[in-house]
Amino acid sequence: MNRHLTEANKPKKRLRIFHGRMYFALQALAGAAWWLGTAMIPGVASATLGGINPLLIAFVDIPLFVIGSALAALNFRWAVWIATAWTVIVALGMVIYATATTEAGLGAVLMILAALGSLLAGVLMIFGRIPSEKLLIGPFAFHSSHTRIRSRLQMRTTLQIVVFWGVFLVIIPVIINAFEDRWNLAYKFPILIVVVGFALLAFSSVIGVWSARAIANFGSGTPLPSQMAHHLVSRGPYAFVRNPMAIAGVIQGMAMGLLIGSWLVVVYALIGSLLWNWLIRPHEETDLIERFGDEYRDYAKRVRCWWPTFSTAESDTDLVDED
Repeated sequence: MNRHLTEANKPKKRLRIFHGRMYFALQALAGAAWWLGTAMIPGVASATLGGINPLLIAFVDIPLFVIGSALAALNFRWAVWIATAWTVIVALGMVIYATATTEAGLGAVLMILAALGSLLAGVLMIFGRIPSEKLLIGPFAFHSSHTRIRSRLQMRTTLQIVVFWGVFLVIIPVIINAFEDRWNLAYKFPILIVVVGFALLAFSSVIGVWSARAIANFGSGTPLPSQMAHHLVSRGPYAFVRNPMAIAGVIQGMAMGLLIGSWLVVVYALIGSLLWNWLIRPHEETDLIERFGDEYRDYAKRVRCWWPTFSTAESDTDLVDED
């Protein structure tokens, strides 16, 4: 049985490795284009390197980053380790340099993104997959709630909202914004954009609270994976879309960026949503299928994952809590 499963997974593994190779190919091309730009356009060097002499970096970066990424794209596994390790080291160095000197902030941001991409692509090539299930530990491991008492569930849900929103929508954005200011990358948004950010934050927060209460009221659980619902929730906002809390979280993060005038916070929200959709959502849906079976499969056929399905929403009478 395991042999057949392994054989069936081989095409997917080869495809994932191919995706990793394509990333390194694009990174090699981007690196070569960037070095060409630093040689021909003075503004590129000053924005990404600050006061660092490009020649001092080129002798090491071109072989390890550009050529190393190209060799990784050709499926030389040892080159994957070299290109990824060097990219992470340079990213850390650029963060320290930009923070200490207030120069080359754009270079720090670009290298952070390159390091993240290299790590993901490198793991794909070495292991043939991203072992994202290892992230599902502790409070993020899938377990049903130990209690079904509604008052306790609502209290725990409220506490979770305060903690998670406080961390992901306040603390982390404030830290990102501080680096953005320090690196001289801040951009003053027009007042209309700030007002739009406030409106989006208020709207998405209402959706988030509504979704959390639906889980507590109709599912006898909380939004936290380790205290999940005992029943499939298809009422409230879940009657229109399968992931209203995730959608609310993405909009909240982007809205916070608009509200405080930080384009890096907007990027943070977008990248976070992509990583959640790619790494975590498949495990969540697998768990729902295992626990609810055909009930969830039928629900997934009726209601889309990201785009609201108003035409198939349950009637108002079905949405009334009979409890």
